[in-house]
Amino acid sequence: MASTTHTVWVTTGDKKHAGTDAHVSVRFHGDKSSTNVIKLDKFFRNDFERGQKDTFNLSTKEVDDINHIELWRDSVGLKDEWYLDIVEVLCRKSGQKFVFPFHRWIKSGYHYRIRHLDTSLPSDTDPFKEQREIELAEMKQLYEIQAQAPGLPGQVKNLPSDENFSDDYQWDILTKKINLKLTSKIQEHFTGKWKNLEDLKNIYTKESLFLPDSAHHWKEDEYFGSQRLTKVNHSVIRLCTAIPTNLAVTDDMVKTIIEGLSLQQAIDAKRLFYIDYKDLEGVPCSGDRMLCAPIGLFFVNKEKKLMPVAIQLNQKPGEDNPVFLPTDPEYTWLTAKLWFNNADCSYHQAFTHLGATHLMMEGTAVVTNRNLSRSHPVFKLLAPHFLYLLAINSRALGELVSPGGWVDKSMSIGRLGMFEIVRREVRKWRMDVQGTLPNDLESRGVLDENVLPGYLYREDALPLYNIIKKYVGDYLAIYYDSPQKIQGDKEIQGWAQELVKPVAEGGCGVQGVPGKGKFQTIDELTICLTSIIFTCSVAHAATNFAQYDQYGFPPAYPAAMNGKPPADKSPLKEDCVLNALPDKATTLDTMIITKILSDKGTNSLGDFEVQYIYDPAALVVVEEFRHDLKKLSLLIKEKNKQRCPRYPWLDPEEVPNAISI
Repeated sequence: MASTTHTVWVTTGDKKHAGTDAHVSVRFHGDKSSTNVIKLDKFFRNDFERGQKDTFNLSTKEVDDINHIELWRDSVGLKDEWYLDIVEVLCRKSGQKFVFPFHRWIKSGYHYRIRHLDTSLPSDTDPFKEQREIELAEMKQLYEIQAQAPGLPGQVKNLPSDENFSDDYQWDILTKKINLKLTSKIQEHFTGKWKNLEDLKNIYTKESLFLPDSAHHWKEDEYFGSQRLTKVNHSVIRLCTAIPTNLAVTDDMVKTIIEGLSLQQAIDAKRLFYIDYKDLEGVPCSGDRMLCAPIGLFFVNKEKKLMPVAIQLNQKPGEDNPVFLPTDPEYTWLTAKLWFNNADCSYHQAFTHLGATHLMMEGTAVVTNRNLSRSHPVFKLLAPHFLYLLAINSRALGELVSPGGWVDKSMSIGRLGMFEIVRREVRKWRMDVQGTLPNDLESRGVLDENVLPGYLYREDALPLYNIIKKYVGDYLAIYYDSPQKIQGDKEIQGWAQELVKPVAEGGCGVQGVPGKGKFQTIDELTICLTSIIFTCSVAHAATNFAQYDQYGFPPAYPAAMNGKPPADKSPLKEDCVLNALPDKATTLDTMIITKILSDKGTNSLGDFEVQYIYDPAALVVVEEFRHDLKKLSLLIKEKNKQRCPRYPWLDPEEVPNAISI
């Protein structure tokens, strides 16, 4: 019996219909010689099953310096489709191991040629240029981009089967809802009316639907202030350099509230901040519900706590639109805060969450697949951060934002109001401002760590941004040693063009992309890629995983309000607050949905579900990235021992690679 010259490992992908019964053949090609045709077959055994790794010990011509592999299959068998993840070859004589990442569907009869490590920029001298161009042409047909409605970001026209969830990660919100209801037995509490505000706390269990921490603090002004800095809608507050023109606040109203200062003195001391939701004016609502377009004024007190100073619930000042103050009757002020938070959470779900992460990044994922070969180093860098993104968007929009779905039933704005907010805000969103964290903080006047103490989102997000930027910059430096290489990279330039091209013309329509559709320098590409990875991981984590903490106790962050907002400062009673809150059925649905959305189901940042990067130089950069994340994780854990409130959402161990929920 001939001795083994090569050991080959073949890993079939974990995708629907990925396995095959076809016959698979290979040849190994070196610089000076090639092997004969080798059939990969283990008799009496099912080879190449979905998610399976098969081992083959071969006896063939010794080729120790393999530079590429040639692989093909026939069409034998009922199920001849095959998605191949990776082929690894060990040369027994030299001990050298060669890795051939495929990550492709293998068509019958076509001879695929993949280099060792399969990482290269496009080149006119590439001997496999034709294969690369054929594959990209197929991707352009498979990944088409369009807006689901006028003015919305571009999304995939038809979901490619490759983008579906794997068996290991099945996300079915309807099944999860049923299971949560059955296991918690919580429906027993959802009969009759709320007796009082404390009665709201009696509906929770000790397990799956536990009482959120917000239930203990929701009435407190200090907590209301901290929601702007440490919860889901963390990027709307601004340093006040002048009182908004529509806000009818005066020195006499707030002097005792802002520690005896005048408004101008508070502004000069950089202790006054505001949120202006003028963009919510005229947004349509679901049924007979209403939405305010409020302005909130906040002040950093001597204890360095951000406190609410004034709330005006609509834009036009007048007798029926007073400025509410903490000195107003208890339930009148509390009701004003509820209506403000209803507007805040409407903006959060519509744009901070759905528009600025899910939808903006879907278009980016689509044009990445259309323009970058699987062999391109930038594709390999980005691919882990798009895991399940298209699948979750398709499933969530179909089940949550559909006509009569959860958004219509449980949110004041409904799906039509949600899409209108996305339309308005996406026109203003720029990658080089809102999509680039330091620039976003600077544009809002809060980049300086001495301004707005307690801004824990800023404190943890900035080092994460810097770690990601270093990772991207170090990785790109391996492949682009001059600006000319970027400028001459046809694939990366085609990708840049489709990022900025209007959605109506088949692009993403992203504004503020560095280089404006033509990358000239490594710095421009670094900033762009950092923005994408940061948005898919950190920005989404910060706006998603605290949802149950906020929405799970509706008075803390009401997605829907009943009745009309107060039009004067008349004293209100507890019953008025109860009547304004969602009913029990809506409350249960909101609790369950936001609990499901708050559960992390995929790997932490840097721990990639699928390995695309095999280049040894790039693997060193990946390991440095993981090391930096681990150091930051330990630092944040130590900080959280002293923080009040804790801020666990951006511990790198809690941040997934991608928008997969």
